[in-house]
Amino acid sequence: MWSVVSSGELPGGERFEWFADMISREVMPTRLTMLGGERPAGFTAEAALLDLGELQVSKVAYSPLRSQRTPALIRRGDPEQYQLGLVTKGAMTLVQNGNSCEAEAGDLVFWDTSRPSDARYVSDGDPGQLVILQLPRDVLPLRADRLDRLLAGRMSGGSGLGAILADFLRSLVVHGGACTPDELSRIGATAIDLAAACLAQNTDAGKQLPAEVRARALLRRIHVFIEYNLGDPDLTPVAVAAHHNLSVRTLHQLFRGDGETVQARIRRRRLERCRADLERPELLTFPVHAIAARWGFSGPAVFSRSFREAYGVSPTEFRAWTLGSRSGPAPSVKESCAERTAC
Repeated sequence: MWSVVSSGELPGGERFEWFADMISREVMPTRLTMLGGERPAGFTAEAALLDLGELQVSKVAYSPLRSQRTPALIRRGDPEQYQLGLVTKGAMTLVQNGNSCEAEAGDLVFWDTSRPSDARYVSDGDPGQLVILQLPRDVLPLRADRLDRLLAGRMSGGSGLGAILADFLRSLVVHGGACTPDELSRIGATAIDLAAACLAQNTDAGKQLPAEVRARALLRRIHVFIEYNLGDPDLTPVAVAAHHNLSVRTLHQLFRGDGETVQARIRRRRLERCRADLERPELLTFPVHAIAARWGFSGPAVFSRSFREAYGVSPTEFRAWTLGSRSGPAPSVKESCAERTAC
């Protein structure tokens, strides 16, 4: 569950002072100043934290402000973290380690809490928003000198591993609060792998990563590819392997630790998508066979048989039960929160 603090319940004149004190006391000593002619009464801010085991993720919304970490403030307190931020609304500029960048919504930015920094967070109208992975320095399997090159560097969240990491963080914001501590710990391990792979790609240091980390990052990319192509009836292990420049044998080896084959994952996710559509009242006019075709099933008979094997009832019976015309226990297969976030 997210732990949330907000300035909303405070009198306007006290909000900025409260927020500045809270950040310096609970996060790290930081000098905050308002930007753009903001007055204390107009300042708004909200911060939330989610514990992922070895690391934390935070989401913040804020009026325009400037954040500075000086050597003196670092000596007063330092969480000794690398932080990887996804700008989700507004923009930010960052100066650190002789580097500087300007990042907009959809960009990723990397910084080190143990080095002096100067950041400005700006927005047009609505508060700016940022999602931050707070990574202990020792969890990233990359050399410090390589990571130093990325400090105050903008990385695209619109393609490749950056896009996968950005989508992962957005999904975590939506679904993370409903996850159990065990699920959050597993999600944390995935977050470390994705962050390491994304950073390594941006330093051309992919070969530095341990083989198991590279394999997990590749598997995550494959999962995302499958998810975005479930509606393609030609999505097969051969097609997945070809897209990722792998042999089919290597692809199957990657999936051994997943507990299901490539084809089984494709089938399961297609069934879960169909099941979700059958529960949607606004799709009642869609025939069952149209929903099956929408998610890549080759024909009504194959879909009906697969659905009954998975859920114990036919698709038509399941839809009727969902609409309240049947009684008895719900035919259901629960998808774990970790799977929702990972997909």
